[in-house]
Amino acid sequence: MRYFNTRRTVRRYTDAQVPEELLSEMIAAAAQAPNTGNMQLYSVVVTRTAEGKARLAPAHFNQPSATSSGSVLLTFCADFNRFEHWCKVGDASTGYDNFQAFSWAVIDASIFAQQFCAIAEMNGLGCCYLGTTTYNAPEIARVLSLPSRVVPVTTIAVGYPVDDDTPMSDRLPLEAIMHKEVYRDFSDDDIRRIYALKESLDENRRFVAENGKQTLAQVYTDVRYTREANEHFSRLYLDFITSCGFKLPE
Repeated sequence: MRYFNTRRTVRRYTDAQVPEELLSEMIAAAAQAPNTGNMQLYSVVVTRTAEGKARLAPAHFNQPSATSSGSVLLTFCADFNRFEHWCKVGDASTGYDNFQAFSWAVIDASIFAQQFCAIAEMNGLGCCYLGTTTYNAPEIARVLSLPSRVVPVTTIAVGYPVDDDTPMSDRLPLEAIMHKEVYRDFSDDDIRRIYALKESLDENRRFVAENGKQTLAQVYTDVRYTREANEHFSRLYLDFITSCGFKLPE
C-alpha cells in the first residue's frame, strides 16, 4: 500500500521521451482492467508530437503539463463506435444509444485510465489528470478526428518527472468517505472537524486571502467552480454527447 499512500500528481516533466514500446506495453496492461460485460467500451488516443499537443493545448487551457516537450497526452474515450460496428458485422441489432449504455462506457474508460495511471507511476513516470476534457470535448473530438459514438472522458499527461519533490495532495480523513452498512449523514460539527485540516493548510489559507474570500468553501463555489461555468460546460458536453447519438432521458 506504500505506493498508493505516497503517490502524487506530477505536472512537470523532463525532456526525456517515454519509449514507444514501454507506452504500448503499459496501455496493453491497463486494458486488463475490469469492464462492463467484457465489451471494453473505451479507446485511448495517444498524442506525443509537438504539433499534436499544440493543437490540443487550447482545449486544455494551455496547461504546462499539456504542452511540455517531454509529456505524452492520452485522451481516454467512451467508445461505442467499435463495438456497434462489430454488432453490425455480426448481424446483431443494437440498443446502446441511451444513457445506461453511455454510463457503461464512461465507467469503463475511467477504470482503464486509472489502471494506466497506476502502471505508469509504478514504472517511474509521473501522471496528471487534466480536468478540462469534458469542458471542451467538441474541440478535442475535432482535433482527434473522433467519429460519432466516441466521447472524450478524461486526459492524462504522462512523462518522466522533474525531481522537484512535488508535495502530496491533502485528503479527507477516512471517516469522511467510509460508511458502514448504511450512509451516516454528517452534523455541522462533523463537517467542521472533517474539513479542519484542509482549511488549515497554508496553501489553502493563501487561496482564501488572495481571492478576498472568508472561507475555503467560497473559493470553490465563487472562483474555481462557479455555477455559471458549470452550467455553460454542462450544456456544451450534453449537446456533444447527444450529437454523438446517445439519447439521454428527458
